[in-house]
Amino acid sequence: MTPSAEHTARNRHLARNTLLVAASFGLAAAGGLLRNMIIARQFGLGAELDAYFAAFRLPDLLFTIVAGGALATAFIPIFAEFLSAGERSGAWRLASAITNLVVLVTLGFALLVGLFAPWLVRVFIAPGFDPAQQSETAELMRLLLLSTVIFGISSVQSSVLHGFKHFLLPALAPAMYPLGVVLGALWLAPTYGIKGLAIGAVAGSLFHLLVKVPGLIHFGFHWWPVLDLKTRAVRSVLILMGPRILDLAVFQLTLVATTNLASRLDAGSVSALEWGWDAMQLPETIIGTAFGLVAFPTMAELAARKDMAGLRDTLSETLRAVCTLTIPAAAGLILLGRPLLGLLYQRGNFDAAATEAVFIALRFFALGLVAHAGLELIARAFFAQKDTVTPLLIAVAAAVMNILLSIILMQLLGHGGLALANSLAVSAEVIVLLYVLRKRWGSIHGRDILQTIGKVLLATLAMSLVIILVFSLAANAEFGQISTLLAASSAGLVTFVAAGLLLREKTFKLIPASLLGRSTW
Repeated sequence: MTPSAEHTARNRHLARNTLLVAASFGLAAAGGLLRNMIIARQFGLGAELDAYFAAFRLPDLLFTIVAGGALATAFIPIFAEFLSAGERSGAWRLASAITNLVVLVTLGFALLVGLFAPWLVRVFIAPGFDPAQQSETAELMRLLLLSTVIFGISSVQSSVLHGFKHFLLPALAPAMYPLGVVLGALWLAPTYGIKGLAIGAVAGSLFHLLVKVPGLIHFGFHWWPVLDLKTRAVRSVLILMGPRILDLAVFQLTLVATTNLASRLDAGSVSALEWGWDAMQLPETIIGTAFGLVAFPTMAELAARKDMAGLRDTLSETLRAVCTLTIPAAAGLILLGRPLLGLLYQRGNFDAAATEAVFIALRFFALGLVAHAGLELIARAFFAQKDTVTPLLIAVAAAVMNILLSIILMQLLGHGGLALANSLAVSAEVIVLLYVLRKRWGSIHGRDILQTIGKVLLATLAMSLVIILVFSLAANAEFGQISTLLAASSAGLVTFVAAGLLLREKTFKLIPASLLGRSTW
């Protein structure tokens, strides 16, 4: 295959699989919205929901340490080596060993965290809660630790399917999780209160695992009761995981620190931050995570072949596509966020004050949307070359910056300051990572990236002006909320695409051209 034909095929593969994963994540986002709407109606924004969200912090940290993204970045390259050598039996034995290790370690840590849960909540998670709220948080945490063990198993199976370059079922799994919480909210919460949500979360984690079973069977699933700690493959995975575990643990500890600080603010601050974060994560996951997951195996393959030109092209092209999609998405969240949140959540126990509190968090988180999405891709460029140390060191510096800014900005902006600190820190992290890559690779096609960002910003400005104009006209004409949102978002989208085409920005043609097998780069 000629370099040009290989480039075209690579673009087509990335575009098709990214669209597939993005669509699946979109389904998960719809499930998440349904979950939040039901929770908002039943519980509103207050102390009880604060306890529920705070209870996730240590289980999430434990999952991250044992079987989060660190596992995928370390496991997939080694697993792929077995597959490329035609050694499927060795690949499945490696998957078995890692699964068994994850279960043992997760269970051990879960038992310890559960034992000391009251003290951990009182000292680290939510010192600002009153004793009754701290006790409830500890009880919920013990329930949620069950889901951590199940998610650990599920994470390994996702990595296995990604190793086979099968993305559909792992991408559908996140849509299964909120289904469990919805069932808990509808059937269990009326009897068990907030504990019904936690039980639903455990059920959702089980759904998250079971949806992958058909794919695993298709690829010849085998399991052995082994640990294989002395084998090269398992030891390689564990060595590669080390720095990445610390990297992700730093991120989760930053969220713990944010919850700690938010617990000292008004009741509902923890929940407002959680839902503002969730709203920002919708486009971040659909765009950034989708591109990152699909591009990573390709970048790992290019790195193994020492194809630096291919690495530079893949990073530049996907990063430009990410910026093209996330810059207008961030502007849309800021301009449309308040009425959209009101339409989705403002009913039952969720009043206008709750909507405003979530929007305050959302608009500051939205400022970091481009950076969060870009980080999904840029960090994987390091992982593809088996460098997990550099992203760790930069992440530690960003975490320190985040916490210091949080302490300062919360005095001025309340929980909104905590969201703004996060956006500023992650933006600095991305800039530094790109600088390091540029120094290392000689080039990342920075001029092309900046040119795309400039044109997209102009198109986004035109879109924003049209949205503001439509809102003004709709207010004078006394349009309904739904009609106004539809008119504003539709007019804004059309304006953005038209402006991008007039500016001749190539990323507006990337996905359709790649799907048709024609490269425009």
